[in-house]
Amino acid sequence: MPVGFVHVTSIERARRFYVERLGLILIDESPFALVVQTGPIQLRLTPVERFASVDGTVFGWLVEDIDAAMDALREGGVSALRFPGLDQDERAVWQSPSSARVGWFADLDGNTLSITQL
Repeated sequence: MPVGFVHVTSIERARRFYVERLGLILIDESPFALVVQTGPIQLRLTPVERFASVDGTVFGWLVEDIDAAMDALREGGVSALRFPGLDQDERAVWQSPSSARVGWFADLDGNTLSITQL
């Protein structure tokens, strides 16, 4: 089973965002990590002493209906990200040259996350 890793500044803040806002299934919580299930992948949210955001997406999900998913995120208090130079629609969704549609949002630490409809 694949495991993804995302750095966070606080386990409590990560739980509020990933479990309470996004609805991911809590597997384990300790001072060393918050582990959630997202489909067939476990995501390990690991606290770091000094957080440094990275350019680009750190984790993403495939969705069947990106419009509904972006609406649900917004209704849950999660803001979409907009990027200069990308032609994003009213929901901040960008259509790639391959016709995949992508929307981005950030967690409470500023990690960029995405959802994609193929």
